[in-house]
This record gives sequence, structure tokens and C-alpha cells, in this order.
Amino acid sequence: MPTTFDHFDKRDHRLHLTVPGAHISMKAVACAAVAAGIVFLALELILTPLLMGLSSWVPMRMIAAITMGHVVLPPPDTFDSSAVSAAVVVHFLLSLIYALVFALIAKGRSLATDTVLGAVFGLVLYGVNYYGFTYLFPWFIEMRHWVSALIHLVSGGVLGLTYALAAARFGPLPDHPVAGAQ
Repeated sequence: MPTTFDHFDKRDHRLHLTVPGAHISMKAVACAAVAAGIVFLALELILTPLLMGLSSWVPMRMIAAITMGHVVLPPPDTFDSSAVSAAVVVHFLLSLIYALVFALIAKGRSLATDTVLGAVFGLVLYGVNYYGFTYLFPWFIEMRHWVSALIHLVSGGVLGLTYALAAARFGPLPDHPVAGAQ
């Protein structure tokens, strides 16, 4: 005799978010956010000193200053564990928010489309971050240069690529009406 829990046991329990007109896997969003966030930070830490002649810790302190205030801004431009910790938390929270916004736009169309959309999205974020948010956080004006634009372009492409791959793997639930439409 079937119980009320039989259906529950057979359901797919992937973490997901249903949005009108879209079905987004939060696993795909999280994977894309982490991948793009790691690539962004790695490129920032490598390219800032290499191409701009600044300390790697300058961008980290700028990000940390969003929550810690301007007191953490350089000088000194050395490592500070509390500033780096704050920067990493803020950075990955923003990465998650940006990845969710991207997922609402991209909807896991295709690998090529999502990668190109991601790169464009990265450039849009460059504009938003360094031209829009500078009204609240004026220290980011210093980061308006081609290296930051390149980092946003590349990390945006990684966001799109990773989202497309993860959305294909963790996509819509099998019993969701959108599942058969892709």
C-alpha cells in the first residue's frame, strides 16, 4: 500500500528557485558565482601588480572598505587579514547576487550564447561598479582602467560558461513544465 511519503521519496530534491517564466537552479547559480568569483580575484591579484604596478592588496582593501569604511584603504598597501576576510565575503556575496541576475537573463540558453552574454554582462558590471557605485564608494574611481575592464570581461565569460554547464547538469526539475521545453 503506497504511503504519502512514496511520492516524496521519488521526487528530485535539487535546490531550485522558481521565477515566473523561468526555472533557475540555485546550484547552477552558486557554481557560476564561485567560478567567476575565483577567476575575478585571481586575475585581480595577478594583473594589478603585473600591469598596473600596484600592490595586489589595493583592490582587496577597496572591496573591504565597502563594509569596513575608508579606514582600510591604503596606505599601507600590505596584507591585512581582517580586510582580506571582509573583501572575500563581500566579493562572493556580490558574485552570488550578480550570478542570480545573470541567470534570470541567460536562462541556460546554450554554451556559446551564455558565454558571450556572460562576457557582455561582465562589461556591464564594470560600468555599474566603477561608474555607478562610485557615488557611494568613490575610491573605486581609481580602478577605471582597461585592466579592470578586461578582468570583468573574462570573469563574465567564465560566469556564462559555468552557468551554461551547470544549468545543463542541475537544470529544471523533471516534473517542471519547463523541463521538456529546452
